[in-house]
Amino acid sequence: MVIQTILLIAGVACLAAALVLVLWPRWVAAVPAYAGLWLMHWSYYISVPSLTFIFWGIATAITIGLFYLSPSGEPDGNRSSNLYIGLTAMAGGMLGIMFAVPRIMVLGVILGAAMGQLAYSRTPAGKWMLTPSVQFWRYFAAKCLPAIVAVSIVCIAIMGIVID
Repeated sequence: MVIQTILLIAGVACLAAALVLVLWPRWVAAVPAYAGLWLMHWSYYISVPSLTFIFWGIATAITIGLFYLSPSGEPDGNRSSNLYIGLTAMAGGMLGIMFAVPRIMVLGVILGAAMGQLAYSRTPAGKWMLTPSVQFWRYFAAKCLPAIVAVSIVCIAIMGIVID
């Protein structure tokens, strides 16, 4: 029982660190989120199918590659887009959790991140990003996909606690 509680606390700490890294990126946020999901599963507080671990493990590996291949920062040196993308992705995930269906939750995260990027492109700091352009989709791949993966993994853990 003590080990389970320690694993649960460590898992929650990893998931919280992942959310902080989504908003203030210093490293890949999906890595602590994935580790937190494993810790929560090992604590027996949530039950996650093995195919879910395989899918999100591959997605985490892709985000690690995106992190190392993408240029750091914004063209103007501003990092406020992380707040737009991260907060709207979290809001979309929380709305998706209300339906208690993982697919809808992931769709909510994706739509939330896309709306956050669209909102950021309408600000003076994001005016360099034209909406129907190649820059918009490159930016989506570089910034939104890592946030989508991390927030989706965190929301899967939350769904496991709330639904089970």
